[in-house]
Amino acid sequence: QVQLVESGGGLVQAGDSLRLSCAASGRTFSSYAMGWFRHAPGKEREFITAISRNVGSTYYADSVKGRFTISRNNAKNTVYLQMNSLKPEDTAVYYCAASPVAYSAPSSYRYFGQGTQVTVSS
Repeated sequence: QVQLVESGGGLVQAGDSLRLSCAASGRTFSSYAMGWFRHAPGKEREFITAISRNVGSTYYADSVKGRFTISRNNAKNTVYLQMNSLKPEDTAVYYCAASPVAYSAPSSYRYFGQGTQVTVSS
């Protein structure tokens, strides 16, 4: 089992950047694929990006491709989400998640953090 705690959310203006962090507990962080989901009011939860255990592969949804970058530091048990060129439609609660199976399969994510709010004003 792994416990996840996100940080770094906040209120920014359109065009700004923000970096989210997700700290994981436990000594098996490197055995999990990591991903980020977001949930905006009135919308379904969206699987936006993920990274494989060995940092060799990444996935990005079309909605964030070219603007967001996922990375991880297995030595620090942390995964990051660098968000550039933010838009008002990026406003949501952002959750990091861990999958013991496959980085690219959203249904495989078993563990979620409590979420951090990102609000982008126009």
